[in-house]
Amino acid sequence: MDPTLKNRTLTTLKEALPTLPPQLRLVAKYIVDHPSDFGLDPIRETARKCDVSTYTLVRMAQQLGFDGYDALREPFRQALVSSNAFVERPAWLDALRDRSQSGQVQADAAVNAMAIVQRSLERQQPEQMERVVHMLLGADTVFLTAVRASYAMAYYLHYVGRMALPSLHLIPRHMSSAIDELHSAGEGDVLIAISVTPYSRETIEACKFARSKGVKLVMISDSELVSSEFSADETLVASALSTHHFGCYAGVMAVIESLLALLVNLGGDAARDRIKSYEDLRKGTKAYWDGPKKH
Repeated sequence: MDPTLKNRTLTTLKEALPTLPPQLRLVAKYIVDHPSDFGLDPIRETARKCDVSTYTLVRMAQQLGFDGYDALREPFRQALVSSNAFVERPAWLDALRDRSQSGQVQADAAVNAMAIVQRSLERQQPEQMERVVHMLLGADTVFLTAVRASYAMAYYLHYVGRMALPSLHLIPRHMSSAIDELHSAGEGDVLIAISVTPYSRETIEACKFARSKGVKLVMISDSELVSSEFSADETLVASALSTHHFGCYAGVMAVIESLLALLVNLGGDAARDRIKSYEDLRKGTKAYWDGPKKH
């Protein structure tokens, strides 16, 4: 089998996506966003995740010139095998599943979380991560925005990241909007935006506004295909598939942790000195609970 077939198929899907009918567009976006899951799951499971019929998946294969669905899926499955993406399931998961109905739910969630962390991290290319960090370190101001569940990710990235990157600002502040905060932004600035499906209107509008001001954009999302109305300079893609109704943020958090590690490393002595100064300040003001002293 041609080892480049998977990548060529992904390129074709990205290019064709704006012109596809709505149902096929859902399938194309799913394959682009989750190539490992597509190679691993049976057709009925993929149909469930895409929220389409199995017939629609067959139509997608035919649209791309494949003989059938299995022929479309095969290069993705082969890519998984060649990259050793199948990880042995630990015994404690089977034991957990055997204990009760709740144990089964918990085991399914655990398997999902471990899988999306692995798939999110294996997608991050060191060259891209380094470009992103140098972009942030070289910016006049780095704005960071997210809303709803994604705000928790942004808050953590800001809380830790500002110690290594003092130009990092979480927006919106107080009762304003992200667009208000970006009013005076310009070409020397960068916006980091975090959003996963379904994408928040406020975040998308902030990205569009930032791009119109010449601000560089870094997206942390579950897809490279967030909006046709703007393009990011860099997109760090993390899987957010879930066993429940809402997205699972374990993959997003893993990518953020990698970004923070590089920020501290590439920030050099200046970053480490700032981190130490924060720690000294917290110790001096007794910010951490010591607990009762043992005698």
